[in-house]
Formats: sequence, structure tokens, C-alpha cells
Amino acid sequence: MSLTVQLITDNLARVRERIAEAATSVNRDPGEIQLIGVSKYVGVAETAALLAAGCIDLGESRPQQLWEKAEAQELASARWHLVGHLQRNKVRRTLPVVELIHSVDSWRLLKAIDQCAEELGLTACVLLEVNCTGENAKHGLSADELRRLLPSLPELKHVSARGLMTMAALKGGLAVAENNFAALRELRDESLGECPLGVHLPELSMGMSQDFEAAIRAGATMVRVGSCLFDGVAP
Repeated sequence: MSLTVQLITDNLARVRERIAEAATSVNRDPGEIQLIGVSKYVGVAETAALLAAGCIDLGESRPQQLWEKAEAQELASARWHLVGHLQRNKVRRTLPVVELIHSVDSWRLLKAIDQCAEELGLTACVLLEVNCTGENAKHGLSADELRRLLPSLPELKHVSARGLMTMAALKGGLAVAENNFAALRELRDESLGECPLGVHLPELSMGMSQDFEAAIRAGATMVRVGSCLFDGVAP
């Protein structure tokens, strides 16, 4: 086993241990937390090492990088997640290769996804991105925009909304991050009564390398971890 493969295997084991510890600290089952290994920091070889170590769900922030890696034979068994911003002109090429789009942030994008999904004969699984920090630099729906959007979801016959996603504030540390994550969970819970029949939003995608334990304590069902998994691996 090469040094790079060993490093990635060991890093994955440590991240899984930290996920388990964070979950059990709040009496949650670690099996409820899905790890998305974000591979935007590395190439195909390093990503393949992570996949071989047992991290099947892989995430990319940029559609072009996702397309390239999804075509790599070494990564054929991966389940791909788009965790970054998606433009409407990149929807058609993205849909056939992704398990889940975490970052849907507008009704216009939802409509574009629905139309392309219909033409491709598939159902697109998505999360609705919410801006819980109010930062202008971040994409995402406001809480009010989300509430207004929910009743219209059944109009989309080829889109399945599975939950919500957010990112923590850039400043403020773990205390602020945990408040951001708690705000998403509370918004989801409050919105359940407003969801139309068939819309449940069970998933909460929140938390990255610097704050995924806080996200788990706040209720995350998916964490998007990148740099921790490739610590010590040369770029």
C-alpha cells in the first residue's frame, strides 16, 4: 500500500470515529449520518484511494470537475453529489451522473432541473439550499423564500426534494456555526406543517471539515468533508 493510500485510509477512519463520537454525544445513531467525501482538493488517483477505502459517496463543488471524475473508470462505482453552485446551463450534463444535488437555490433552477429531468427520463433528487447566515457571499434561499416555495414543489413532476442544505458563517467559530445549523433544523421542523402531501424533507446536509461535529450535534444527516480526508496528501 502506498503512503498516499495509507494516509487517506487512516484519515477516513479518523473522520468516521469523529462522526461516531459526535453522534453518540447527543444520543444519535452514527448510522444516521452519511459522509460525503468532497474530492475537489485532489485528482482522480487520490479520489480513487478514498473510494477504495470505503467512502462511496463523493462530492464535487464544480460541475465540470464532477463530469470529468464521473467519466474516470477508477471511479465508476462512486455515487456522486454536487455540493456547489449549479447554473441552469449545466443542468443537462449534470443530472445523469449525480445521486443528489445539494445546492438548489431558486425556483428557476428547480424548473430547469424538472424540464431536463423529464427530457432525460429520470427523477432528479435535490436538496434546497438555505442561507442561514444572511451573508451576501453565500447562495441560498431565505427562510421566507423557502416557505413560499414549498407549496409549489408538487408542480415539479420529475424532481424529488429530499431535504435542506446550508453552510455556516465564515466568521464566528463553532458557536456561530452550531447556531446556523440549529436554525436550519428548526426551519425544517417548522416547515413540515406547511409541506404539501408527499414532501417530507428528511435530509439535512450541513457541516464541513472545520465544523461537521457541530453540525451532527445540531441534527445533520449528511456531512460534506473534504480537507480532513486528504490531510497530509500533497496536492
